Amino acid sequence: MTMKFLTIAAFTLIASLTTSGQVKSVAAANNHTSAKPSAPSQRPANATRVRIVGQEPKVATANGNVASNATLQVHAKPDFNSRSESARLRPTSTTEKAARTASRDRLRIGHTVLKPATSTNTAPSPSNSVASASAAPTETVSSQIYRVGVRDVLDIQLPDNPGRNSTLFTVLEGGVLEYPLAGNPIVVAGLTTPEIAALLRQRLKVFDNPTVVVNVRDYASHVVTITGFVAAPGTKILRREAMPLYAILAEALVLPEAANATITRQGRTPVVVDLKNANLSATMVVSGDAIKVSGRPAGPTEFFFIGGEISSPGQKPYHAGLTLTQAILASGGTNTNAGSNIRVSRQGAGGLLATKEYNLRKIQTGKIPDPILQKGDRIEVTNIN
Repeated sequence: MTMKFLTIAAFTLIASLTTSGQVKSVAAANNHTSAKPSAPSQRPANATRVRIVGQEPKVATANGNVASNATLQVHAKPDFNSRSESARLRPTSTTEKAARTASRDRLRIGHTVLKPATSTNTAPSPSNSVASASAAPTETVSSQIYRVGVRDVLDIQLPDNPGRNSTLFTVLEGGVLEYPLAGNPIVVAGLTTPEIAALLRQRLKVFDNPTVVVNVRDYASHVVTITGFVAAPGTKILRREAMPLYAILAEALVLPEAANATITRQGRTPVVVDLKNANLSATMVVSGDAIKVSGRPAGPTEFFFIGGEISSPGQKPYHAGLTLTQAILASGGTNTNAGSNIRVSRQGAGGLLATKEYNLRKIQTGKIPDPILQKGDRIEVTNIN
């Protein structure tokens, strides 16, 4: 009975100690060297982070090297959306950065895109802009652009702010444009119309970000002169920095007998163009050129005739003062079978021929004079026999 009571009492004591956690604490104290660490307490998923240090994976870099101090971090549940995360983690290439920078640094005016000045110290003044545009290299003269000059009439429109005043303004001496809304006069000579529009847009302070459209109404500053075999000679206007020769000739109405055009340009050797050659007719002319259209040299209208023992018999051109020996030399000289006697026949009154004979050897030795021929003379070089 007593033994049974003691057993029940011991069982009750052990149960009470287990309930209060004392047994657990004692067991942990007695077995601390061999006990396993307790599992980590559960936390919210978005705060769970596992960091593995010591067994760091080797990560290859872009150049093929291995990063030795890489640390792998695993996030169980990031609390930001996947789109923003991908945007944050995705590296931005140099090309994309340059494209975004270029798009911000461009100024679009009409159909022309202009780059602003790169200086960060001070904004470029209008006068500086004109000077830089005028000093732009012009090694290749283009037939696609036109640079404004003195006496040109410009049509300046403000589509967003129309008015009743005239929109036509003439470029004055010195290449100056006086546009009332722009304040002081502006030097525009040497600029294209899009460049002038951009310059005016900077100068117009009475409007907020105005739209400016500039066109050439009347061309006057680029001229060439043309003379010669044309029906309408004189000054011709160029509507581009350079124009093909055939366009100028069409305006000047070239005559049918025209054959060549000589282009004279200051500082260069004159260029002769064959008008029948389509490639040469496309030669570009620029402002200041002088063009002279000429026909082919007139052919001879007077002749003499030679035959017999001569190297090149036939009809030959005649000119005043031609002598017998000159005529023989112009015909290639006598051949090996030629004799010394030369017969010259000339048409006289009534159409009858009068013949006179000359000794070539005596002429060459100076014993008799070298006779002067007349147009239409017939020369016969006799045989040695």
